[in-house]
Amino acid sequence: MKILNKNEFDAIKNNGIVLVDFYADWCGPCKMIAPVLEELSKEYEGKAAIVKVNVDNEQQLAAQYGVMSIPNLVLLKDGQVVKQVVGYQAKPALEALLNSVL
Repeated sequence: MKILNKNEFDAIKNNGIVLVDFYADWCGPCKMIAPVLEELSKEYEGKAAIVKVNVDNEQQLAAQYGVMSIPNLVLLKDGQVVKQVVGYQAKPALEALLNSVL
C-alpha cells in the first residue's frame, strides 16, 4: 500500500475507486487498521486502489477533505467523495464500504 504526497494523490484520485486512509504514525487506531487495509489492498487489486496520506506531512490535503480525526477513510469514485468514515473499522465494514461502489 502506497503512502502518497499531494501530487501523487492528485494523479490517482480520479482513477475509478480510491480508498484513502488519512493517518499519522503516532495514532494507535491508525496502526490497528493498517494490516486490515493492507489485506484489502491485495484482495481488491485491479478493482480499487487503497492508499495512505500522512496528515502530518500533508496538512493542506487533510484540511481539503475535512479531516479532523484519524484514522479517516475517504472513499472516492472518479474523484468525487462517496463516503467518509472516521475511526477504526473492522474488515467486514470496509469490505461493505468498497463493495457499495463496485
